[in-house]
Amino acid sequence: MNRIILAFAFLAWIAFTGSASAADGRSQLDQFTRGLEGLQGAFTQQVFDAGGQLRESSSGTVALSAPRLFRWEYEQPYPQLIIADGSRVWVYDPDLEQVTVRPQGQEEENNPLAALIDPAMLDRDYVVTDAGGRGGLQWLQVEPRQPGDSGFQTARLGFDGQALSKMEVVDALGQRTILEFSSWARNPAFAAGTFNFEPPADVDVVGDY
Repeated sequence: MNRIILAFAFLAWIAFTGSASAADGRSQLDQFTRGLEGLQGAFTQQVFDAGGQLRESSSGTVALSAPRLFRWEYEQPYPQLIIADGSRVWVYDPDLEQVTVRPQGQEEENNPLAALIDPAMLDRDYVVTDAGGRGGLQWLQVEPRQPGDSGFQTARLGFDGQALSKMEVVDALGQRTILEFSSWARNPAFAAGTFNFEPPADVDVVGDY
């Protein structure tokens, strides 16, 4: 999964349930998670190396459905589809005519996504602090209590009003990824097959399924 770590999407769940200030973030989370079943939106992504050099720009769509379903689809400049269907994680690269698949296991289960079902997990696994205002947004900072288990060092979440607008993530190697979100929809009517994947007949499949 070379173009995204699932932690980005899991953090998006937390960020979307947050608020513009850390003081009442928990009450906003508790309120929003009541009845929350899914989210859908669009994103743009930039990846910078540890020296600050831009290495990649891309855009696409994201869909999340509690507790374990996930779809992250890159559309530009190169297509790639990542689906977590509840039992497996699929990564489809049409240009390479290749699909990789692995079990959806502990890596996905021990993540902030579970905070939608058990909000106490947020405090148990992450340190969330108010990072003030910048660029017209209000920011929260999220740091894992056990960095080796999360795939990132820090994440900053920028809010425009009540919605997540921007996310900045620094991974274990110092690489920085900036995600900008738009067109969020809460509890959308997902199209049939959104979180299902069947490998095309003419592609190589790496892994067991």
